Amino acid sequence: MAVFLQVVLDGLLNGMLYALVTIGLSLIWGVMDIINFAHGEFLMIAMYVSYWLGFLMHVDPLISWIASGIFVFLLSVIVYKLIVSQLIGKPALSALLATFGLSMLLKNICLNRFSPNFKLLSDTYLGGKVIQLGNNLILSLPQFIIAVASMVIILLTYHFMTRTKIGWAIQATAMDRDAAELMGIDTNKIYALVFGIGGACVGIAGGLLPMYMPVHPEVGSLFSLIAFICVAMGGFGSIIGSLLAALLVGLIEALVGFYIAPIFKYVAVFGLYLIVILIKPRGLFGW
Repeated sequence: MAVFLQVVLDGLLNGMLYALVTIGLSLIWGVMDIINFAHGEFLMIAMYVSYWLGFLMHVDPLISWIASGIFVFLLSVIVYKLIVSQLIGKPALSALLATFGLSMLLKNICLNRFSPNFKLLSDTYLGGKVIQLGNNLILSLPQFIIAVASMVIILLTYHFMTRTKIGWAIQATAMDRDAAELMGIDTNKIYALVFGIGGACVGIAGGLLPMYMPVHPEVGSLFSLIAFICVAMGGFGSIIGSLLAALLVGLIEALVGFYIAPIFKYVAVFGLYLIVILIKPRGLFGW
């Protein structure tokens, strides 16, 4: 029983990390109907920002995540202004190909400048620290901090979307852009803000990850794929749906990886995704 509870705990912690990565993509996809293929590369860039601040200036990821979040927010707004804004209203394939090209550009810049080698901060404040829960359960402190940060950001985002005028304007823009413009909403600014918030969420996740995870140019690829699955399963634009889908993915991944074999865990995740989409094509809580 203790082993099962440990596996479930690890799965939930991974699920909360996936939720933090997913929430920004969910907003962008749900509001703008844009597939940001470079989402994983934004995570990778945030990890490099946090890593180099730690390596060169000895700033711990517990602090440098702020810089990572701000940096990726600004990068996202610039990307929107220069690239994405030109693709609003165009076929979805146009945005997919453009952001795919951006992802390749960012990845190859990092390969050229930083090499494909794994880089790990060795002296982070929480690195390797655990909390003993009872006699048998072990809680990884870095993962716990990321889980707490994820929950706080998701709650703040949900409150922002459902309890503020800007959040209502974002929902109105997502439902009917033309009607929102007739009501005086500047949809271009709304889209830029949404793209920036999406980047900031994944930037915060990337800023915290170097506490225990190495950074390399390919690190964002798997996270990007998992985020796409969670968004589709949870429902485009649904914050709560993305959270529940991410937790479910984390649990399935942990249980199958431990009790069957690690090589089958992503098979199970993709199988679950197909089942959900076949039953509910708009996801669990789609708009």
